[in-house]
Amino acid sequence: MDAVVAAPRALLGRTIVGPASVRIRDGRIVEVTTGEAPPGAEVLSDGLLTPGLVDVQVNGAVGVDFAEVDADSMRFVAEALPSTGVTRFLPTLITAPVDVVLRQARAVLAASAALPGGVGARPLGVHLEGPFLSPKRAGVHDPSFMVEPGPDQVSALLEDETLRRALRMVTLAPEQPGGLEAVRRLVEAGVLVAVGHSDATGEQTRAAADAGARMVTHLFNAQRPLGHREPGVPGVALVDERFTLGLIADLAHVGPDVCRLVFNAAGARVALVTDAVAAAGMPPGRYHLGGADVLLTEDGVPRSPEGTIAGSALTLDRAVRNIVSVGVPVADALASATIVPAEVIGESGLGRLAPGAVADLVWWDDELRPKKVWVDGRVVFDAEVAVAPVSAGYATAGQ
Repeated sequence: MDAVVAAPRALLGRTIVGPASVRIRDGRIVEVTTGEAPPGAEVLSDGLLTPGLVDVQVNGAVGVDFAEVDADSMRFVAEALPSTGVTRFLPTLITAPVDVVLRQARAVLAASAALPGGVGARPLGVHLEGPFLSPKRAGVHDPSFMVEPGPDQVSALLEDETLRRALRMVTLAPEQPGGLEAVRRLVEAGVLVAVGHSDATGEQTRAAADAGARMVTHLFNAQRPLGHREPGVPGVALVDERFTLGLIADLAHVGPDVCRLVFNAAGARVALVTDAVAAAGMPPGRYHLGGADVLLTEDGVPRSPEGTIAGSALTLDRAVRNIVSVGVPVADALASATIVPAEVIGESGLGRLAPGAVADLVWWDDELRPKKVWVDGRVVFDAEVAVAPVSAGYATAGQ
């Protein structure tokens, strides 16, 4: 039997309209209409209905580091994320030796496959942020584990049958020896390539786009900076319409004025990401990123013991609210967490309220906080009946 959800306002494409109704059948949207709610609809009293949020860069959350994940901890993350509006997410693994990355990726995929239907947000595969990065722009990644993306190293990823089926995204530094050929091989294999942790010049960044790269990982962070003569990675990314721009909008990685500048320059190409680590949704304490310690203090920014920013404790709903707070229209902020990341990763059935799309929905209150969330047409979060806050954390989290 069909289910219909009606709302006073809804995000259709990149525009907020209303009232609108969404008809759901077998986990898919079959019809979207505007105007008066049809008989039998579940009528939402207020707020805004949108597609589910899509996070394409998340290293962990609620005490769980994806580099150390198992079936139980993956389920814990999947159950927690809908409270932040996220319905689909791309587990991300940071730099490690290639053989270790392969082992970690297999564990992520096995844990993802073990998730039962109807339980929380759904993983989309795996994103490898390394090890083909530049030691000059290492950030918190261990430079000793970084390797050049030579033919053998790329083959190790593409010839692993388990990984190959679920490898969705690779972040690399295209200026490294073999970098452009690696971009071409990965793209030919159907993998989204992002430029990140890179000392590439503007010319080298454009060459990466020519080779097929289509995203920039955490714009401005861990990359050659924007200069008025040498544009570096961000300068080219802001003007080259082939790039989607990943942006960590915790207002610490990138300041408020620059976040607004990015949206003014290229708002239709911004994909909000969290780059969240195990500390996301947790109180101050000691957590893991790639198996290494990170410390979350009262300022809410995870750091290595040496003081380097180590991912974020951001949630994607808060990223949306942050971007709205700097003056970006609500529809544009929400599009950057729904349709833009879905499109860049090739998921045309996600991130939109349209016939044929997956029935992932979020009902927001007037302060842009999730009230109810559906995945595949099933309610997976309801703020009125939720009993455990996200900050409860996973039982084995190191603190």
